[in-house]
Amino acid sequence: MEAKSIQFKRNAVEALDDPNLQAALKFAKDGFIGKRTAAVAQLPEWNSIRNDVRVMKNHVLDNLDHYLLAYEAAVLANGGVVHWAQTPEEATDIIATICTDMNAKTVAKGKSMVGEEVDLNAALEKAGVVPIETDLGEYIIQLADEPPSHIIAPAIHKTKEQVTGLFHEHHRQYGLHEKITDRAGLVAEARQVLREKFLTADVGITGANFLVAETGQHVLVTNEGNGDLSSVLPDTHIVIAGIEKVVPNLDDASALLRLLARSATGQHFSNYTSFISGPRRAGDTDGPKRFHVVLVDNKRTEMLGNELRDMLRCFRCGACLNHCPVYGSVGGHAYGWVYSGPMGAVVSPVMIGLENAPDLPHACTLNGRCSEVCPMSIPLPSLLRRHRQATFERQLVSNASRYGLTFWAALATRPRLYQLFTQSVIILLSRLGRRRGYFKRLPLAGGWTRSRDLPAPQGKSTFMALYRQRRQSL
Repeated sequence: MEAKSIQFKRNAVEALDDPNLQAALKFAKDGFIGKRTAAVAQLPEWNSIRNDVRVMKNHVLDNLDHYLLAYEAAVLANGGVVHWAQTPEEATDIIATICTDMNAKTVAKGKSMVGEEVDLNAALEKAGVVPIETDLGEYIIQLADEPPSHIIAPAIHKTKEQVTGLFHEHHRQYGLHEKITDRAGLVAEARQVLREKFLTADVGITGANFLVAETGQHVLVTNEGNGDLSSVLPDTHIVIAGIEKVVPNLDDASALLRLLARSATGQHFSNYTSFISGPRRAGDTDGPKRFHVVLVDNKRTEMLGNELRDMLRCFRCGACLNHCPVYGSVGGHAYGWVYSGPMGAVVSPVMIGLENAPDLPHACTLNGRCSEVCPMSIPLPSLLRRHRQATFERQLVSNASRYGLTFWAALATRPRLYQLFTQSVIILLSRLGRRRGYFKRLPLAGGWTRSRDLPAPQGKSTFMALYRQRRQSL
C-alpha cells in the first residue's frame, strides 16, 4: 500500500466533507464504545488482569530473543517451518516463493494487519497468484479496491447502500443479479460466493493474534470462522505475524484473550478462538499438509531499543481508535496508511518514516482517553509527544509552527512574563468582543474560526488570577 500520510491535512478536510463517511462513523462509533463499556463493567478483575498482562508483556520484550527462539523450536517440533523477515520485501518474497513453489493459483486470506503492512496482496498478484480476502470487511474493501480504515472493522467507512452497490456490480459474474439491500441478505450472498473460494484455494494465509512459545501454537481470533477455514482446508497454510506477538505460555494467552474481545468489540469472547499448532498429523481428519510461519520485524526491533518500546505491547484491539475524537471525525483513510488513530500515529511514522508522516503525531488533542481505555496500558499521548518533539527537532513542521512553539516556550518558562502576556490578551479580547460576545474571525485562530465562532472572554481575569483570588479568600 502506497503511504499517503504526508497528505493527512488534505485527507482530513475531504473526510469531514464526506456525508456517507460521517454517517458510517457515527453509527459504528456509538456501538463500539457502548458495548465495550458494558463488557468491561461485567469483569470486576479487569484492572488486575490489565496490570498482570502489562508486566508479562514487558518481561517478554526484555527477553524477546529467548521467546522467539523457543517458539521457533516448538513449531519445528510440530512439523512446521519458520521464516524470518527483516523487511516487508523479505516477507512478501518468502510468501510468494512458497506459493509459486506449490504452483498455487489462488490464496484464501484471513484478516491480517501485518499482511496489509507488507502489501502482501500486491506481491501475490505480481507473482501470478490471486488473493481472495475471506473476512467480510476485507472482502468488501477488496472489491472496492481500498485499504482498511479500521483495525478490526476494515469496512467501517462503508454504508449498507455502498456495499449493496459493490455486491451488485461484482457478483453478477456468479449469476447473482438480484440487488440485495438488507444486511442479512448481503452476508448470505457473500457467504455463497466465498464458500467456493475456500474449497478451491491452493494456499491459506492468516495472521495470528498471539504466538505461544511453549507449545508452538498460534491463537487466531475471528467472529466469522473464515480464519479457521483458510487454515484447515488448503494443503498449505502460511501464518504471517509480527515478532512482538509471542507470549510465554497458554496461561498468558488466555489472560490476553480475556481483554481482547471486550476491548475490541464489547464481546466477552469472540465467536471463534482457535489454537493451531502446525500441519496435519497422522490420524488427523483435516488440516494442511504443509505449515509455514513468517515472522516480520519491519522496524519492531528499532522500537524495542528506543523510547517507543511500550508500543510493542499493542495487540491491535482498536479501542484507542474508537475513543479518539480525531479518528471519530475523519476515519482511517485520512491517516494515509495501514494503521490509523492514536496507535497508527505512533507506529506509522516509525515504519514509513517520520518525514513521510509528520502530521500524524499532531492529529491528537492529548485528551488521554486512548491511554485510559488501552487494555495494555500503553501511554499513547506520551509516545505521540515524543514524535512531536522529533518533528520539531528535525524541522518537519512548518516555520510558523516552529516559531510559534519557540515563542510559547519562551513565555511558558518565564512565569511572570507569561502571566503579564495572558492578562493583556484577555483584556484586549474582552474589549474587542464586548459587542457580539464572540469572534467570527481572529488572527492566529483561523483553524477554529473557519468552522465555528470563538467565544469572547467573559471578564478580564485569567484562570490563574481567578484561582489565586479564590484561594486567598478561603
